[in-house]
Amino acid sequence: MNPYILAVLLFGLGLGTTITFASSHWLLAWMGLEINTLAIIPLMAQHHHPRAVEATTKYFLTQATAAAVLLFASTTNAWLTGQWDIQQMTHPLPTTMITLALALKIGLAPMHSWLPEVLQGLDLTTGLILSTWQKLAPFALFLQLQPNNPTLLIILGLSSTLIGGWGGLNQTQLRKILAYSSIAHLGWMTLIIQFSPSLTLLTLLTYFVMTFSTFLVFKINKATNINSLAISWTKTPIITSLSPLILLSLGGLPPLTGFMPKWLILQELTKQDLPVLATMAALTALLSLYFYLRLSYAMTLTMFPNNLTGTAPWRFHTPQLNLPLAVSTSATILLLPLAPAITALLTL
Repeated sequence: MNPYILAVLLFGLGLGTTITFASSHWLLAWMGLEINTLAIIPLMAQHHHPRAVEATTKYFLTQATAAAVLLFASTTNAWLTGQWDIQQMTHPLPTTMITLALALKIGLAPMHSWLPEVLQGLDLTTGLILSTWQKLAPFALFLQLQPNNPTLLIILGLSSTLIGGWGGLNQTQLRKILAYSSIAHLGWMTLIIQFSPSLTLLTLLTYFVMTFSTFLVFKINKATNINSLAISWTKTPIITSLSPLILLSLGGLPPLTGFMPKWLILQELTKQDLPVLATMAALTALLSLYFYLRLSYAMTLTMFPNNLTGTAPWRFHTPQLNLPLAVSTSATILLLPLAPAITALLTL
């Protein structure tokens, strides 16, 4: 892609998200979301592969539907209450509709089925943008929205953690596994958003760091399915030895960074007298942990099933920068001891 066009599209992505961040009016927020969607579509379709075009079409239709519902709900709210302000949502009908529209935008269950299919059709770089940056604007609106329907958020969150764990069990494609991982993490954020918005923000940022690290590891190995992970030790032995720690951090095992948000969320749910919900969320996390363990096993404990010596891939010099991977991997593995400091900052 022409670098000038790429720069304009990336600027559009940043502009759309920033407009949504800065808006207090529903029309302006909707406009930011639309700019965001239109900016990423050429990035998704740039390879002109049938799967990429199919994924782009699915993504466009889904996002257009969610944006239309959001616009309809905000217009309904203005009609019923005379308010266009995001933080002045008082009527339960438009609030519920907007919650469902935002859930469709980010891929919460049961509106999740587009996300694995879309992510599977993209390359890893665009998939990384879709899994991280594209979640920011809808979550900014989620955090500003005063939840009128706590039961709906709990149902969305719990079904997302369950389906995010369940759906990934049978997958061999890494991008689909990462899509289900995304659904599960978003479910954890949705569970806690009404009790502690700052904890949701912490979980979102932690998820971004861990996902960034995972995508970069797969990208440096040019891996798209589980079998291709088995030959990564011949190309990048040090990264291969660190990768299980990154994956287990995504699964939420102590003493890794990914344990911190899960631990704090379970603690907060227990404080809110919801021990059954906390137990169910913890049990659904075990489903996700299984496929992270499966990836770790494939990467470090198996040999590629081939006796021929000449089938190892050529080791071309990768243009990928090593510093972002090094920083994100360190953050993914080592931040748990800073949990007291981070929680103190969140309570300020």
